[in-house]
Amino acid sequence: MAITLQKGQKIDLTKGNAGLKNLMVGLGWDPVQQKSGGLLGGLFGGGGGSNVDCDASVLMLDENDRLLDKKSVIYFGNLTSKCGSVKHTGDNLTGDGDGDDEQVLIDLSKVPSNVHKIVFVVNIYQAVQRKQHFGMIQNAFIRVVDSATKTELVHYNLSDDYSGLTSLIPGEIYRHGGEWKFAAVGSGTKDASITEIANRHS
Repeated sequence: MAITLQKGQKIDLTKGNAGLKNLMVGLGWDPVQQKSGGLLGGLFGGGGGSNVDCDASVLMLDENDRLLDKKSVIYFGNLTSKCGSVKHTGDNLTGDGDGDDEQVLIDLSKVPSNVHKIVFVVNIYQAVQRKQHFGMIQNAFIRVVDSATKTELVHYNLSDDYSGLTSLIPGEIYRHGGEWKFAAVGSGTKDASITEIANRHS
C-alpha cells in the first residue's frame, strides 16, 4: 500500500526496507481541456492546453546542491547518467492517457557516493514561445515504485495552483544518515528550461 504524501512531507525509502535497490520513479500529468475560443482562449493567448509538451529531467547533486558535471543532468537528450545509476526511459510528447507519462529508473547501489540528492524536474517544452504554463496542466503526480516487487512505495499528487510557472520540482530522493529518503517538494519556478535550472546548480 503506497504512502500518500502531502507537500513538504518526507519518508524513508530504504530504512526498514532491506534490499531495496532498484526504483522506478513515475511522473504524470494531464492537459487541462480548454474550451475553444471565448474568455479562456483569449487569456491563454492561443497556447492550447491539449498540446502542452512536458519533459521530465533529473539533476544529480552533491552535498552542496551543485551538479557534479554536465552529464549529471538526465533528460531526453542524455538518457543515462555517466555512472549508469539513473536512466530516463524516453520522451512523451502529449501527456494524454492514464498512468505515468515519463519514467526514470534508479539503481541506488550504483549511485556514486558524492551524489547526495536526485532531483526530479518537469519543464514545458518551449513554454515561453508557446505562451504555456503549469496552470494548463492538471493531475500532476510523482510516485516511487520498488522495481523488484512492482510495489508502489510513495505517491504524491501536486495539488497547488502553478499558473504562470514554467518549471515544476515534484520531488527528490536524498541521502540521510546512510539511508535514502524521498521528499515531496511540489515547488514551481519561472525557469524557461532545464538548462536554466541546471545553471543555478553549476
